Amino acid sequence: MSTPDRDQNTANGTGFSRRDFIRGSGAAMAATAIATSTVEARADDKAAKPNVKPAEATEVTLTVNGKEHKLKLEPRVTLLDTLRTDLSLTGCKDVCDTANCGACTVHIDGKAVYACTRLAHDCEGKKITTVESLKDGDKVDPVVSCFVKHDASQCGFCTPGFVMAVRAFLNSKPKASLDEVRKGLGGNICRCGTYHGITECALEMAKGG
Repeated sequence: MSTPDRDQNTANGTGFSRRDFIRGSGAAMAATAIATSTVEARADDKAAKPNVKPAEATEVTLTVNGKEHKLKLEPRVTLLDTLRTDLSLTGCKDVCDTANCGACTVHIDGKAVYACTRLAHDCEGKKITTVESLKDGDKVDPVVSCFVKHDASQCGFCTPGFVMAVRAFLNSKPKASLDEVRKGLGGNICRCGTYHGITECALEMAKGG
């Protein structure tokens, strides 16, 4: 059955109903909206591009174990990656890389620090010390010898970090008590559970052993 609008328009010879007009107008509006949003999106992209800058490598000088190293590093590179990849100081272990285990512990200006939490560029002008510095020829730091004596390691992944943590802790508290040792080394984790040997090592060193 024909609608009144279509019959009237057809009779007048227009051949185009009000419903056709509305339908066509709706399509035109939709097309305009899509085109407008596309133009706006492109404008936003163009406006955002100047703020996107590539991470370019720049020069940095790091003092590690008493020696200066001139490197060219991207600003996002961590001290951990720099030590292991660029300086081949692999005693600093990459275990969790989320500042939870302490296996990457080094000393920065004498303080125990997770190397995975520091950007290499931020360490310029500071004194960085790694576990490799605790050995000089056949001589090793007493903490290392004490770790061996008390069998304070199994798999060994946590050991360098724990050794550095113990060394820094004893430097600050050379006569530490058992409770102080436990609190002072709380930032390091041993998945093998050799805490007893590590604690005995730290206590012996604190007693002048």
